Amino acid sequence: MSTTEESTEEATEEAAAPSAPAAARRTPLRARLRLPRLDGLRGRLIITVVVVALISAVTATALAYRESRDAVLKRAQNAAVEDFRNRVNNLAAELDVPTDPRSMGRFATDVSSGLRGALVVAQYRDYTASSDPSADRSRITADLRATVRTRTQVSLQRVEHGGKPWLALGAPVLLDSAGRAGGSGQPSGVEIFAVVSLADEERDTADLVRSVQSGLLPVVLLAAVLALLAARTVLRPVRKLARATRRLATGELSIRVEEKGRDELAELAHTFNETAGALEHSVGELREQEALARRFVADVSHELRTPLAAMTIVSSVLEEDADQLTPDTAHAARTVSAETAKLTRLVDDLIEISRFDARAVALTVHSVDMAEAVRGTLAARGWTDRVEADLPPGIRARLDRRRLDVIVANLVGNALRHGAPPVTVTVRAADDWLTVSVADHGPGLAPEVARHVFDRFYKADSARSRSEGSGLGMAIALENARLHGGTIELAPPAPDVGAVFTLRLPLRTESAS
Repeated sequence: MSTTEESTEEATEEAAAPSAPAAARRTPLRARLRLPRLDGLRGRLIITVVVVALISAVTATALAYRESRDAVLKRAQNAAVEDFRNRVNNLAAELDVPTDPRSMGRFATDVSSGLRGALVVAQYRDYTASSDPSADRSRITADLRATVRTRTQVSLQRVEHGGKPWLALGAPVLLDSAGRAGGSGQPSGVEIFAVVSLADEERDTADLVRSVQSGLLPVVLLAAVLALLAARTVLRPVRKLARATRRLATGELSIRVEEKGRDELAELAHTFNETAGALEHSVGELREQEALARRFVADVSHELRTPLAAMTIVSSVLEEDADQLTPDTAHAARTVSAETAKLTRLVDDLIEISRFDARAVALTVHSVDMAEAVRGTLAARGWTDRVEADLPPGIRARLDRRRLDVIVANLVGNALRHGAPPVTVTVRAADDWLTVSVADHGPGLAPEVARHVFDRFYKADSARSRSEGSGLGMAIALENARLHGGTIELAPPAPDVGAVFTLRLPLRTESAS
């Protein structure tokens, strides 16, 4: 049997929800905006996906920048080399070798006119001519000059100058077989250099990178949205399972979760349903066995009442005439009477505890003077001279006097039997609570005993097979306290004092009723 838990929980939450303005004031901003908690599983999943997407985007941008920059610069470089070679080859035939500075200047200017306004420098022996005499020639490095002297092809070098990229080119002017410039034979001694700006290419590359970077934010946002959707898809079954687990922990053993798909979450839901089913079956069996045991105890106790009543009458008669019997017979009669009284008390306790288990008990509430009630309990059992009572007058409460008598009698009797004098009873009323404290000056309770002091049939000295008590007194006292809406507490160990039990009950007075 499968129980749907989501709609029921939502309806319960809506019914219990406060008014909208009050809820808005109390609800944190994060909750009102439905933002995921960063320390939660959803937040960590979203952060992980966004970080991975961001790293991937940045890496792709860096790679794109490098590749695009290399491609653009290489294309510009190849074009510049080709233009430079063609201009030099075409114009070198007009250059006379040996040459003069004017011819070299004219040659440099002619070469520069076809290279996008590049700086062109021509050198012949000690003569140097430039297309722009005022331009800085430091962009033509010594390394490039040395390379040009040793090669017959165009040499090139990328340089950074003034924070801008430049391409420096250099080549020797070769002679033909007739000794004229413009051939492909021996170097003529004339060297020609050109410096071409790569700022436009660098700018194009930067524009490309900026366009890619402008797309990073949409990519990250898209990754966050996709991560949120994925987290919701993954975590929704987990949240349902968590709610079902909480309801299972509260005792709703019939709760089940829906099994969808064939993935790990479906397997987890199937395992939860199997566990819940097994737990429901086991608890059901235990409850049936417990109900049978309680019914057995109740039935046996009731069946024993009639013969015990007859035995009590007979043992009372025998005890009254014990003085007229022989010593052995008199001792036997008194022993039978004492054991019959113990058995009667045990049966009465069993019947009382079975009524608590069956929830068949009810309070008969009256206005009770606490000082008078406690004195009556002590007097009825002959404990007045053995107990020090601190009973302020005027404390009244509405409660069941008979059950109060049972609680006080059990606490005081336990202190007298297992503690040491003096035993004190203190009654106080404060902060809408009524307290009755019973303290002795014995050795107190060991920790392992204190944990079980309210358990049924528990006795501190397990080696004693028989004792005066039934082992049910403290359990019955606690049930009576709970029936009044209160409890019984055992105070922590303290020096110079033994065990201290405190009965705490809600203070219900005449006016409060």
